[in-house]
Amino acid sequence: TGNNINKDTDDIFKDMFRATARKAAKGVATGIWGSIMSSMKNSPSMAIIYICLVSFFVGNIFLGVRYFDLFKLTPAFMLAQPWTIVTHMFLHVDFGHLFFNMLVLFFFGRELENRIGNSRFLGVYFVSGVVAAIGYSLTVSNPYSSVVGASGAILGVFATLTVLAPDLRVYVYFIPMQIKYALLLFALLDFALIGSNDMVAHTAHLSGILVGLFIGFRIKSNMRKYNNSAHNSYYRRW
Repeated sequence: TGNNINKDTDDIFKDMFRATARKAAKGVATGIWGSIMSSMKNSPSMAIIYICLVSFFVGNIFLGVRYFDLFKLTPAFMLAQPWTIVTHMFLHVDFGHLFFNMLVLFFFGRELENRIGNSRFLGVYFVSGVVAAIGYSLTVSNPYSSVVGASGAILGVFATLTVLAPDLRVYVYFIPMQIKYALLLFALLDFALIGSNDMVAHTAHLSGILVGLFIGFRIKSNMRKYNNSAHNSYYRRW
């Protein structure tokens, strides 16, 4: 009888432990999912990062070449597959490619969001990415040479932020410098490596930088006009 009571007690505790573990796991999963959805809702940069992560696992682990063939940008087929001028930004060749791009976007994308707002940020990101794709397509020697990655769009974001906050301190390979010098360094490296066989779309990078600079100066000019207008109307009221 004593053994049966102990056994029943053990079963009760085991059931309680299983139920608690299930609830805890469900709570953790719900909390993580809630945090992800909240960050995606509040930050376009985070939304892009999560989409790129999902795309990376789908393309590189599950579907492979078929996925890349559908969404990569190939200049020769751009008119036949117009969606690829956007979708190529969400593809990455390997984890290093993904990690570096998303790391830069995580820090500098959110910084730009805070300065210009989410809607403007999305405009900067996608216009830079599209112009970078067009710049690559017009300059590549082999129109069947495909391109993937968010580098053009991210460098556009970086360039826009540089115009708005040129003295912002950043680290390039652990070396501290102002963001304007970091951008100049990136641009010079890309320009010097045009035509090399390093499998990097340098003209896409430079195109993204150019359009990012243009948008940055437009935003800065509009901000200056708005501030002057607000300043003048303030004094007129007095």
